[in-house]
This record gives sequence, C-alpha cells and structure tokens, in this order.
Amino acid sequence: MKWLQNFMRGRYGVDQFGNFLLGLYLAIAVLSVLLRYNILFLLSLFVLIYCWFRILSRNTYKRSSENTRYLQKTYKLRMWISNKKKKFKDRKVYRYFTCPNCKQTLRVPKGKGAITITCPKCKTKFDKRT
Repeated sequence: MKWLQNFMRGRYGVDQFGNFLLGLYLAIAVLSVLLRYNILFLLSLFVLIYCWFRILSRNTYKRSSENTRYLQKTYKLRMWISNKKKKFKDRKVYRYFTCPNCKQTLRVPKGKGAITITCPKCKTKFDKRT
C-alpha cells in the first residue's frame, strides 16, 4: 500500500468531476451493451481514459480549474436536488409553502391547523392550512 501512496504523491486524484465522468462511463458502457453499438463502446472507453488521465495528472492547477468550472455549471441542478432531498427528508415534520409576493420558500411545522404565515423577506402575510 505504501507504493501506491508514493505513486499517487503529487497527482491530482479523484474529485466531483471525476466522479461524474466515472458515472457517465458506466451509463454509456451499459447503453453500448444493451444497444450493441460499437461507437458507444468507443465513447465510453474515451471517457474512462480521460477520467484516469485526470486522476493521474500532475497538473493539479488545471484539473482543479476543470473541477471548479464543472461545479459552477452544475450549481443550480445540485442545489435543486439538495432542496428536493431536504424537503423529502422533512416531509413528516414540515410543510413548505411559497410566498405569493416574493416567491421565497417558507418552512412551517405540520399539524398546526389553519395559520397565518408571515414571509420574513417581504413581510407578506397569507393563510394556509398545515
């Protein structure tokens, strides 16, 4: 195991973009087997080679900037997924409403009956049933 540590010293390693590339490789590889297209197999092989190139690269600045660009481009999607996960996890305890004025998402406890909700952002009051 020490030899692997020595080999990887100074190399970039795995990051979020690398994980995405690995998942993309697996998806394309499965599709190539199911659809029996050789071009998809070659594409999946290219994605895997690029993934390993990034992992073993010693140019950490360039790989880091690639990962930063990936994270910036996927920020809205990742936040949307994160919010959906949070709402699903809290579904038994809280209800989520949108302010009719400013469209702010508001979280209120479940089981309180008909209540008046005040938006902390724009101070609009509206009635909802929890």
